[in-house]
Amino acid sequence: MGPDVKKGHIAVQNVSPRVDGGSRRAKAIVGDAVHVEADILRDGTSMLGAVIRYKSTGDSRWSEAPMTQVDDRWWGRFQPTAVGVCKYTIEAWTDRFATWRRDLSTKIEAGQDVDVELEEGALLLEAHVPVVPREHRKTLREAVEMLRRPPTSGGAGFEDPRVALALDPALASVMHRHHDRTGGTIYKPALELTVDRERAEFGAWYEFFPRSTGTAKEHGTFKTSKKLLPLIADLGFDILYLPPIHPIGETDRKGKNNALTAAPGDVGVPWAIGSKDGGHKAIHPELGTIDDFDDFVTEAEKLGIEVCIDFAIQCSPDHPWVGEHPEWFHHRPDGSIKHAENPPKKYQDVYPVNFDTDNAEELWLELKSVIDHWIAHGIKIFRVDNPHTKPFPFWEWLIEEVRSEQPEVIFLSEAFTRPRVMSELAKLGFTQSYTYFTWKNTKWELEDYLTKLTQTEMAHFFRPNFFTNTQDILHEYLQTGGPPAFKVRLVLAALLSPSYGIYSGFEFFENTPREQGSEEYLDSEKYQLHPRDYSNRPGTLMPYIKRINEIRGKYPVLSRRGNLRFHPVDKDNLIAFSRSAPGLDPILVVANLNPFHWEEGTVTLDLGALGVDPFRPFEVQDLISGASFMWHGPHSYVRLDPAEEPVHVFVVRR
Repeated sequence: MGPDVKKGHIAVQNVSPRVDGGSRRAKAIVGDAVHVEADILRDGTSMLGAVIRYKSTGDSRWSEAPMTQVDDRWWGRFQPTAVGVCKYTIEAWTDRFATWRRDLSTKIEAGQDVDVELEEGALLLEAHVPVVPREHRKTLREAVEMLRRPPTSGGAGFEDPRVALALDPALASVMHRHHDRTGGTIYKPALELTVDRERAEFGAWYEFFPRSTGTAKEHGTFKTSKKLLPLIADLGFDILYLPPIHPIGETDRKGKNNALTAAPGDVGVPWAIGSKDGGHKAIHPELGTIDDFDDFVTEAEKLGIEVCIDFAIQCSPDHPWVGEHPEWFHHRPDGSIKHAENPPKKYQDVYPVNFDTDNAEELWLELKSVIDHWIAHGIKIFRVDNPHTKPFPFWEWLIEEVRSEQPEVIFLSEAFTRPRVMSELAKLGFTQSYTYFTWKNTKWELEDYLTKLTQTEMAHFFRPNFFTNTQDILHEYLQTGGPPAFKVRLVLAALLSPSYGIYSGFEFFENTPREQGSEEYLDSEKYQLHPRDYSNRPGTLMPYIKRINEIRGKYPVLSRRGNLRFHPVDKDNLIAFSRSAPGLDPILVVANLNPFHWEEGTVTLDLGALGVDPFRPFEVQDLISGASFMWHGPHSYVRLDPAEEPVHVFVVRR
């Protein structure tokens, strides 16, 4: 085989963002700037030009955004214009006109004759006349005529009209924008970006069980739940997550506190899905009807709240699928169906689905039809239960199929599993992911974890959702730390991550474990009704939650990842971080992680990250207390008593 002489001179390498070598998509939000970088190399000393080429879903033509360079590293930004899939690549070419201008200047500075070089420029411009838009052709023709005028006496210098025209920035601008790219390189294959709507990045989640909106003896309904919607909206929550709302099985139903035998009147576990009343497409009769659900969703939308429902691929022994498709379940040698286990825990009321069934195609299509059913009832957000226990190819197919039809759908991955597995789920399409935040309670843990999430490749594809607690997880920090611990964890979750959530009970300081050393709640709402008195707001964390959500809504710098900076503090129990961006007021948070005792120390601020002039004083205003302080220089003293207020949330006035 002979040499490939058409490959040209330019190499485009190390493009970012590029996930798994380009086989997976990075993520972005529609309208936000996507930062792209690449190494662009050429043999010799010729100068280069480069652009980002991008095309959003539905675009017929490629758009372009300019790139600039520092040494051989080039960067630029572009803005996707539509939710869906956006393609992007880089085109680089030899900028012959810029190279000619540079060489011309060098020779003039050296006192050399440049008449031949001026003719070279004329030929270069002449060749570009057909390339530039019609409105610029006259400019190029006049420039060609000027460059070919006879030289004046004394030789060409910078004062020569021909040279002045050759170096005119206006002429350079026309040539830069419309340069002939013959012999250039386009990075192939084009990379792809998943572009989501705003809520995929920024939102405050609230989880509650509709069945607990009644009384201790009366099952709540969608009608009683609807009465709570104004309060949830007033607290500033954008997304209301509901655990499974489907019929609950009777066979092997669990009792209170996970008792193996249910007592009369026990309501069972919502994740034991399916009964004689239906399966994954049905509503639990005690919650109401499908019309009641539709009315609930509509009322939430009027208040600016999106409803998220749980997608749990598992069944109770009473689920219709068990009789209709027994091949979709795991069978023991004695013919019985295996129940779920997570030793030492056993879930006799739940059957896992067998994805290795010979009838897998029908199973996959049926599961997609469940998602389609609820989309038709106004649901665009799904919290997916334990996705790490189902095949990766299934999720990749399902999410791609759903989003190709409904690109605004959001999938939240609830997967407390190994880090690489969590990353794989995010790469294959999950919009957001639960995280290990719940277990990160010391300064070094938080700083190390957030650095991985925001300053490594994970930032391109992994969107974290920081839940302070869940129906399954009550961390020891909350069990023992009292109200100060709840405040600290709320502020950290809400201000470290654009997406965060709380499970109901958090605002009431509920923190009693089932037993010492357990993260399970005593009298867990998973097994029984748990009504709460939402009218007693002053004695709860609700006013504090509302204030934090107001801060999130008022300061847009908190709505995106990638702008986080930790600042050193000389005490292990004090943590400081800021969120900043050009043109926006920075937010600086200092928190006492010790809920039992006051802490004092010195914060050493990165003033450059905050956009603060190091030689001038600046004001910080605490958005919780309202107090203002004048600081000067990078070192500032702080003292936080958890009995009074464990956190400063400052806006920095420059």
